[in-house]
Amino acid sequence: MPDTNLPRDDRAALPRRMTGNGEVIETSAPIGDTVKTTTCYMCACRCGIKVHLKDGRVRYIEGNPDHPVNRGVLCGKGSAGIMTQYAPSRLRAPLKRVGPRGSGEFAEISWDEAMEIATGWLRNVRATDPRKLAFFTGRDQSQSLTGFWAAQFGTPNFAAHGGFCSVNMAAAGLYTIGGSFWEFGEPDWEHAKYFVMFGVAEDHDSNPIKIGLGKLKARGAKFVSVNPVRTGYSAIADEWVGIRPGTDGLFVMALIHELLRTDRVDLDFLVRYTNAHWLVVKNPGGADDGLFARDADGKPLAWDRARGAMDAGSAGLSPQIVGEYDLPDGRKAVPVFQLMAQRYLSPDYAPDKVAATCGVSADRIRRLAAEIADIAFNHTITLDVPWTDSLGRRHETMVGRPVSFHAMRGISAHSNGFHTCRALHLLQMILGAIDVPGSWRYKSPFPRPIPPGPGPAGKGAKPNTPLAGNILSFPHGPDDLLVHDDGSPIRIDKAFSWHAPLALHGMMHMVIGNAGKADPYEIDTLFMFMANMAWNSAMNPGEVIRILTETREDGEYRIPHVIYSDAYFSETVPYADLILPDTTYLERWDAISLLDRPIGSAHGPGDAIRQPVIQPDRDVRGFQEVLIELGARLGLPAFVKEDGSPKFKDYPDYIMNHQRMPGVGPLAGFRGEDGTKKGVGEPNPNQLQKYIENGCFWRHHLPPEQLYFKHANKAYLEDSKAMGLIGKSDQIVLQIYSEPLQKFRLAAQGHGAKQPPDEATRARIATYCDPLPIWYAPLEQQQHDTEPFPLSAITQRPMDHYHSWGSQNAWLRQIRGANKLYMNRLTAHRLGLAQDDWVWVESRNGRVKGQLALMEGVNPDTVWTWNAVGKRAGAWNLSPDSPEATRGFLLNHVISEWLPAQVADGQRFANSDPVTGQAAWYDLRVRVTKCAADEIPLTDPHPAALERPPGLKPAPDLVREPGK
Repeated sequence: MPDTNLPRDDRAALPRRMTGNGEVIETSAPIGDTVKTTTCYMCACRCGIKVHLKDGRVRYIEGNPDHPVNRGVLCGKGSAGIMTQYAPSRLRAPLKRVGPRGSGEFAEISWDEAMEIATGWLRNVRATDPRKLAFFTGRDQSQSLTGFWAAQFGTPNFAAHGGFCSVNMAAAGLYTIGGSFWEFGEPDWEHAKYFVMFGVAEDHDSNPIKIGLGKLKARGAKFVSVNPVRTGYSAIADEWVGIRPGTDGLFVMALIHELLRTDRVDLDFLVRYTNAHWLVVKNPGGADDGLFARDADGKPLAWDRARGAMDAGSAGLSPQIVGEYDLPDGRKAVPVFQLMAQRYLSPDYAPDKVAATCGVSADRIRRLAAEIADIAFNHTITLDVPWTDSLGRRHETMVGRPVSFHAMRGISAHSNGFHTCRALHLLQMILGAIDVPGSWRYKSPFPRPIPPGPGPAGKGAKPNTPLAGNILSFPHGPDDLLVHDDGSPIRIDKAFSWHAPLALHGMMHMVIGNAGKADPYEIDTLFMFMANMAWNSAMNPGEVIRILTETREDGEYRIPHVIYSDAYFSETVPYADLILPDTTYLERWDAISLLDRPIGSAHGPGDAIRQPVIQPDRDVRGFQEVLIELGARLGLPAFVKEDGSPKFKDYPDYIMNHQRMPGVGPLAGFRGEDGTKKGVGEPNPNQLQKYIENGCFWRHHLPPEQLYFKHANKAYLEDSKAMGLIGKSDQIVLQIYSEPLQKFRLAAQGHGAKQPPDEATRARIATYCDPLPIWYAPLEQQQHDTEPFPLSAITQRPMDHYHSWGSQNAWLRQIRGANKLYMNRLTAHRLGLAQDDWVWVESRNGRVKGQLALMEGVNPDTVWTWNAVGKRAGAWNLSPDSPEATRGFLLNHVISEWLPAQVADGQRFANSDPVTGQAAWYDLRVRVTKCAADEIPLTDPHPAALERPPGLKPAPDLVREPGK
């Protein structure tokens, strides 16, 4: 605003734009000659963007204000996508290894030759033993295609990044409430009055969370962050709980203890929407012990106050939730609620008992529990929106508990993470705070039945034969496991075996280690996409490199063929035999699909596409395009016509015309010949153009009566079924007590046709497949002496970077070009350490050298650093003396894929959650000591610099767009 109180003479001296005289200033001159919409890929947020182009080159990237994910907001990463597009590390053409693995000696070849080589290797594997192809993808957002391709090939050995990212979160949610945090659900930002966030890294769902937190702050809602580190979101929390890593589950169970002790429980919600009243058979030692009592039709039973045992889903039921009852067949049973109350009212979960372990005082735990209960039960929200539940009961209003929770990898990446995540969902249930106004809400197309779908495909793999079903799916019990008759695993990573029964995303972090030991068998070809397994995507990169370069007695490599696709010269490129260079995200088509990881919200389902906004200036192809062609070359049935010719001319053709089932394809919007159908409809030849015209996304808006109670909302469930989002419209009953887990436990106790093969595995399954959430110390910490390693060590990704991509970006490197080890200032003083000291970080597995930084906002018993900032010298076409290579370090070097205590017969258990196989990155314990005065201030391990592959010119000192 101009200052009109200035003397006239002084005002005259001001520029005209500041005088209020009406001059119009053009503040947004056109940046380019064209603007195209697409979807960002600078993190996993999937924000809508507008890309400004001039003369065919990217000049500026901004958020798309019409997009439902980010509504125009764009973070620094998204804006810096221009520098990722023009990164000097972009691969230029297909490469064939001509020297030893790791030497970097490659020859540029044509795509015809590259595809011939790949087809030859893969055809031989498929014709002999398709299991010997291990196909694993990293931060891929087209898993519905890659998984389908693997099933068509016939290998059970497919997985994606989730096994070393957050499968504990997904599995716990899908087996408990039919959804999960982040991609499957979100807080009710509009109505929540109390918000608790557990362990969310700064880059996760970044823009939506920032928008949401802004709304909470504006309304005066309280924001509590439970996280060992106070950065990012936690830095603006009203209260920070600096918990010890790996103890979140115990903390949550103490909150549950307090709510049960003080009778602050939503019993109506529990009886209407959960299995709290279902009867559990009490028959110690019997084959039915711990299973649900069922009627002749298989329906779970409850004990009605007046009528005795009857269908637990009956209308008008008045169930007992405590007590022991005699079933009509003479067996005894107790309700789930009683089992739950007995467990968590135990003194073992009292605040005074858990405080020392968690590093949170008992008084504080009690206060937080009281605050949560007060908001939930004394500050309810009522929306004047009528709705009808699954039993046909009419409700004139929607009543909600305005306490919302959110969580992510911080609680997931532990070997006790599955039960921690389940415990958090249990806390939500007893508060009645699931998909009600003010609470956490499902994102469509969730919720799904519990567990959703059939078990995983992979049994009986045969040459030249597709697998029937989805490779990554949902076991209901031991019969669904992928194991041989002797109990040994069918999959190379041992997912869906007794090692990890609910490994829903596979165990990508175990593939190379198992293959190196031929455990359970050898593989012929390792095929990877966007999986930097020789550096930051491995729990122990040194061991991965050793195995990739190991040879047999005959001189052949232990893993004979490695095919790798990436857009950039990552640390893994030198260890592959064939490089298939990928496009950047601005040069490609993608379907962000309801079959995979869509962009839906609590307000309705949605999906999106990426379109090429710029043409490649290199001889590269989108990986999805390559898969489509490989599928046709190999004669995979879904990719060829009856005469053997290609079924799809390219990836866009696949997106529009592939049908996973009649009427259901990769995209749900603009279906049908005229584009008017949603969810289910015939292929539309103009579908992609419709998406482009709509900003590269589609969204269905739910009517008000379907916005909440989706697990039991009759209209929502029926419409979801009609749209092909779920298979049936029955109420989705939330599972406090998980019967599939009890089935695994019964097998470990000697019941059923399929049982664990040895005593060590039986003990694991019997202990950890508990049908109610339990807490136990992380497995690595149980199995070695932690006294010499007094500090927990964790990593997280910064808001300004995303895995390895960020720290090759010329703009983002200026924000963070190296990483340090962060330690509590008081802890450092006690250890005689100071700011910027060079230190050794030692674990049972090795040591790494880095530089120290001190801060107050970290748990005193914890050190941490940023992940994937440190680079191997020469990689990513960065100078070997770059700060990323000389001062940046990778904590992965001191993590192990294996637990320290192994059984006598050589059986090895992964350093992972025993239920889901989630990599236990955050269980690491270390000691930190100051480097000697004569030690070189250089990160260590510091492998030799990688040689630049053919076609890559030395990176310029100043990165500009091409031609500048």
